[in-house]
Amino acid sequence: MTADASAATPDSGTREKRTTGILPSQTIREMIRGGQIASDMPVIDGQIQPSSIDLRLGAEAYRVRASFLPGRSATVAERLETLAMHRIDLRDGAVLEKGCVYIVRLQESVSLPPKVSGTANPKSSTGRLDIFTRLITDHGTEFETVREGYNGPLYAEISPRTFSVLARTGSRLNQLRFRRGTPVASDAAMRRLQDSVVLVHGQEADIKEGVAVSVDLTGEPKTGLIGYKAKQHTGLIDIDKPNGYDVLDFWEPLFRQPNRPGELILDPDEFYILASKEYLSVPLDHAAEMRAYDTKVGEFRVHYAGFFDPGFGMSEAGGEATRGVLEVRSHDVPFVITDGQVVCRLVYEPLTEIPDKVYGAGGIGSNYQGQGLKLGKHFRSQPIANPRS
Repeated sequence: MTADASAATPDSGTREKRTTGILPSQTIREMIRGGQIASDMPVIDGQIQPSSIDLRLGAEAYRVRASFLPGRSATVAERLETLAMHRIDLRDGAVLEKGCVYIVRLQESVSLPPKVSGTANPKSSTGRLDIFTRLITDHGTEFETVREGYNGPLYAEISPRTFSVLARTGSRLNQLRFRRGTPVASDAAMRRLQDSVVLVHGQEADIKEGVAVSVDLTGEPKTGLIGYKAKQHTGLIDIDKPNGYDVLDFWEPLFRQPNRPGELILDPDEFYILASKEYLSVPLDHAAEMRAYDTKVGEFRVHYAGFFDPGFGMSEAGGEATRGVLEVRSHDVPFVITDGQVVCRLVYEPLTEIPDKVYGAGGIGSNYQGQGLKLGKHFRSQPIANPRS
């Protein structure tokens, strides 16, 4: 979850710098100035987030027969020669249809120094539209990973799952986080953070391979609203058009069921927006990632967009402890989830230093600071009434 413009952090630089960790916004700017991050067009400051950089779509997309990884012996361009079905010009905008897979070369490329690697994730608004997107590199053997010392182009695999979308050159669907060395993300360190700055508010923190995040199915006190289920047959969504769409044209509100309180049956291959029971925060000198899928919690995937920035839910950044929004898709069979069930885990990693911009501070356009149950920024806020009331 990221912000969209720059702002100074009042206590930037007052804590000790680390030799390993996630690289903050000021270091990302240094990488741009030094040519380690390059782009077809000048990088704008709005792309630079507290602990990541937004990546922009290039001029053309390729519809491909299937998702792929190039493997150690091939580049993405070489694999496209055999897998591409047709080329799509994105310069004036183009429709990316749901159920199809596209490959787009991004405007940004990197030339990473030794011991610096990268991890990518969809932006929050991308995940809340159920757009499945992953980063690919030349000679890559893993999605969402830029290996240490990589020098070359970056590509996005894009597959809208629920809504067909209108995208164009310059649209930002994913973000890249850089890491120097191998910082430790241990449970012991997270317990110390819980004791000192509080990561989970209002209840005991369950920390084991990360901070446990559970689902809230009690709903809003007045309406009983517990979430939203995406409609299958809808209009087109322009991914660069915030506040452009009515909620009820695209979503079915879900309410607490009087006869089955605290339960929700997830239908196979349907997409849901739910909220966490926990109120969460991320210290200014840490970043967090919500891990997308764990077979131990059930046959569903939680949270496509996994980055939580420094300052999320922190009073120092002008916010307060904030619920996490969960993007949930069931697989294969119907699955019953219950109120308070652990659905994913949030892993905290240290930054090398406090960023010079933090999530939610100084009016920098943080869309989800202080959120409750909240759809993506593309949908207009409106009261949702319970038809049973």
